[in-house]
This record gives sequence, structure tokens and C-alpha cells, in this order.
Amino acid sequence: MAPDDQHAESLDLKILESRIDELIETCRRLKSENQSLKTDQNDLSEQHARLMEKTRLARARIETMIDRLKALERS
Repeated sequence: MAPDDQHAESLDLKILESRIDELIETCRRLKSENQSLKTDQNDLSEQHARLMEKTRLARARIETMIDRLKALERS
């Protein structure tokens, strides 16, 4: 094999190695981002459930107040 061929092969291998390293780093970054997004989604789901419960309680209190006002109006 000619020295130029060996140099070209060595260069190709270095380029391939660099691309593989970039791919590995991209996979690590995406895995980390995915975990972060899952955590955020869980937090938002919990927050949503709390807000839905607060809304339900507020609605019940308002309905009770309306019923009391209607009863006062009738008497």
C-alpha cells in the first residue's frame, strides 16, 4: 500500500472517529434533554391536577354562594 493511501485511510478513520464522537455526544445530550422534558411534563401534570382541584372547589363555593343569594332573594 502506498504511503498516500495509508495517509488517506488514516485521515478517513480520524474523520469517522470524530463523527462517531459527535454522534455519541448528541445521543448523551438528547437523553439528558429527554429526561428533563419528562420531569417537566410530570411537574406540569401535577400542577394541572392541583389547579383543576382548586377550580372545582372554587366553583362549588361560588355555586353555594349563588344558592344562598337566591334563597335570600326569595325570603
